[in-house]
Amino acid sequence: MIKFFRKFRQQLLKENRFSKYLLYAIGEILLVVIGILIALQLDNWNDQQKRKQNEEEILFLIDKNLQSDSLALSIELQKAQEAITTTDRLLVQVSAGNYNDSLSNWLGKIVCFERFKSKSSAFEVLKAKGIEIISDNNIQQELISYYDESLYNVDQSLNDVESSFNIDWIPVIKSDFKDFQWRISCQPIDAKDFYTKPSSVTLIKLYQDNREGSVRRIQEAMDKISEIRNYIKSKDI
Repeated sequence: MIKFFRKFRQQLLKENRFSKYLLYAIGEILLVVIGILIALQLDNWNDQQKRKQNEEEILFLIDKNLQSDSLALSIELQKAQEAITTTDRLLVQVSAGNYNDSLSNWLGKIVCFERFKSKSSAFEVLKAKGIEIISDNNIQQELISYYDESLYNVDQSLNDVESSFNIDWIPVIKSDFKDFQWRISCQPIDAKDFYTKPSSVTLIKLYQDNREGSVRRIQEAMDKISEIRNYIKSKDI
């Protein structure tokens, strides 16, 4: 097409038909400009499709990671809630002066701690590529809130429980207990002597308070996960 216009333009110049030459020259320029614009539009469309595909892929992986986190958190939440319930039962028996063998099994379920490791590989990939890959600003902010705030709070609360176990309980286990089996049994040398000491009851209550904090943080993180996953599904990205 361009060769045709070029030959035609040269013919017009030979015939001194300048006005028509000018019109055809303008037409040729317009064709070139239109061609460039079409090519740019196609490039933009291709780029948009690639960005959309990248966004869909990363959100799919993030959703899978969030699903794994939710399951793992629910397991740790159940353990912590059971420990809190067991603590209440134990304190009721101790206050009533009942020091039966069940207390050792109950205390075994109390004197322990929970751990959690987030599946954050997809979010790390997203940060490396640039979070602007996600077109929805609300999803961006919610993901940052979960990974940088909610998970931090969960880690801190679980660390509080574990630190209390290491700092407060380990010395007591070594000095006052004749048997300790993780999450199974924690048997004092003298049950009555141990449970009638104010320091023992205080230690149990403080440990429960730390664990209640971890339950709140875990529940908050699980709520945040549900919020993010439901929002992503509603946007149909």
